[in-house]
Amino acid sequence: MMGTPTPDVTDPAAARPRVWRVGLTGGIASGKTAVAGMFAELGIPVIDTDLISRQIVSPGSPALQEIVAAFGAGVLQGDGSLDRPKLREIVFADPARRRQLEAITHPRIGAAMAAQCEQAGGPYQLVVVPLLIESGFDRHVDRILVVDCPEELQLSRLMTRDGDDPLRAKQLLAAQLSRAGRLARADDVVDNSGPLALTRQRVVELDARYRELAGRQHLPSPGSVAQNAGKTTATD
Repeated sequence: MMGTPTPDVTDPAAARPRVWRVGLTGGIASGKTAVAGMFAELGIPVIDTDLISRQIVSPGSPALQEIVAAFGAGVLQGDGSLDRPKLREIVFADPARRRQLEAITHPRIGAAMAAQCEQAGGPYQLVVVPLLIESGFDRHVDRILVVDCPEELQLSRLMTRDGDDPLRAKQLLAAQLSRAGRLARADDVVDNSGPLALTRQRVVELDARYRELAGRQHLPSPGSVAQNAGKTTATD
């Protein structure tokens, strides 16, 4: 879906030195944007695929024109911009239509993301991909960071943020990888269920750790660090 891209591109940096990458993911309404912002405040380049997914469908863009051709003018708002909630409803109910949308958007998202990674520099990079694990994009990062909170809190945040009713909110959660599934794949976890001050403290700790790990790496291979560097949680 639009807000959870599944990039499928050949990594242009795979065959040459590149900046060490942390892939940030988490369930819907877990607080990924807030956590990414905290890393950005510490001077870490953040490449956000959800933001890219919005940019590539701006009014007049080739991607938006292809979407209208495939799904009809009914997916446009009065000002010519994409009606994302309406399109989400269409593709949520029909896997074939979802794949049709992905074929339009994901190559563009992946290309833009790869270009941003190449240009961003930094001591390491934070790549935000909502469906990092489900998409298989985790192979392009060196470590997986999961933003976590109880599902009950996710539901409450989702209903407050998007105005979804409880049933709809539960359906959106069910469409993603389970909380247990994400945590099982995590190298590091940020518990975002408490005060923001505690979340920020955890981010500062992880930033120091990531700078250390990135400094050790020579020609890093995606996935190798995540497998060998050891897992940490907020209680470590």
